[in-house]
Amino acid sequence: MLTHDQKRLWKYVEEGSLLKLKSYLRKHQDLDVNFTQGKRQRSPLHLACSLGDDAMLRLLLEHGADVLRRDRKGDTALHVAVNRSLKHGKTAYDDLVVPLRKSCPEAMNASNIAGVTPQDLLNWTKHSEKTAASTSTRSEDDPERDWMEKLFGECEDEFCETFGVYDADDFLPVDDEEEDYGDWADRIRREYFSKKHAEAQRMAASSSSGWKKKKSKREGEEQSYKELHQRLQKEHEEYLARATRKEEETRQGKKRRYDQMCAATFNAAAADDREAKLLSYGDIPWPAPRGTVQEMADVMLHGVDRKDAVGFRKALRKQQTLWHPDKFAQRCEARLEEKDKQRILDTVTALSQELNRLAQGLRT
Repeated sequence: MLTHDQKRLWKYVEEGSLLKLKSYLRKHQDLDVNFTQGKRQRSPLHLACSLGDDAMLRLLLEHGADVLRRDRKGDTALHVAVNRSLKHGKTAYDDLVVPLRKSCPEAMNASNIAGVTPQDLLNWTKHSEKTAASTSTRSEDDPERDWMEKLFGECEDEFCETFGVYDADDFLPVDDEEEDYGDWADRIRREYFSKKHAEAQRMAASSSSGWKKKKSKREGEEQSYKELHQRLQKEHEEYLARATRKEEETRQGKKRRYDQMCAATFNAAAADDREAKLLSYGDIPWPAPRGTVQEMADVMLHGVDRKDAVGFRKALRKQQTLWHPDKFAQRCEARLEEKDKQRILDTVTALSQELNRLAQGLRT
């Protein structure tokens, strides 16, 4: 269980309160910043990387944050930083990856539970770029090899995009026996190189045979390649379909939980019970409790067809009414805990402004 000082430190990192944290660490110089929080077992350094807060990251490093500390999936803070840089580009790389690598060079080769290191993620990205650059100059005498490399390149891209997306904290049951992407990719890689090795041996053994025998073997090898290609393509398509299905189910689960929490918090019975229970920041039915206001709006409006201007405007107006600062204050201000009141009202205002921005976009 976290101490009071550790909870305060975590709160400052989560809010991005750099000056407060700097002052707090100056007063509590013996405070250990290497602790974990929540089901994900993330450290404050993990949290700073996931939020993209490079100033907070550097401050934690100055106070002894351990770059090699792992979360529940075995990821170090450098794994989180590299994945964020793959999504947000060179700026995120310079702000997050560079200081972590400089502080702890050996972390580049630290593997997670899946056996993936930060260096692997960067190498896969470089390999994809080199493959794209060399495609225009490659000869056309081996189309099957070209197809194979293109398929593996797409697999690597899908892995980088979905790496770390589906956590056990989401609303889906975890099937421990299901083959994940890492196992699938390793198995396909082994089968591919085993095929290539067997082909080389067959070609060496048949080098003294007649032309007809070579032709017959060649036809058999081509058929074998075709079957392998078809299976690779089928499994790849099944993986993409499964990933898309999981993502949609996760979003639907978040939307259902949000609607249920709104009903439980804002209905008439809850309003009559305002004196019995005060609401903290965590009791408010935020659509995405630790997400940005844009992510909250996405959860609110999930399932609404944005091309249907009438339906989208109707759904948007309902959420604007629910989160209007004045109306929210009338319903809930008397029930808010004093220590969290200002933070709650500020978040409600920011969320209302984002909804207004979306509504303004419909008029233009």
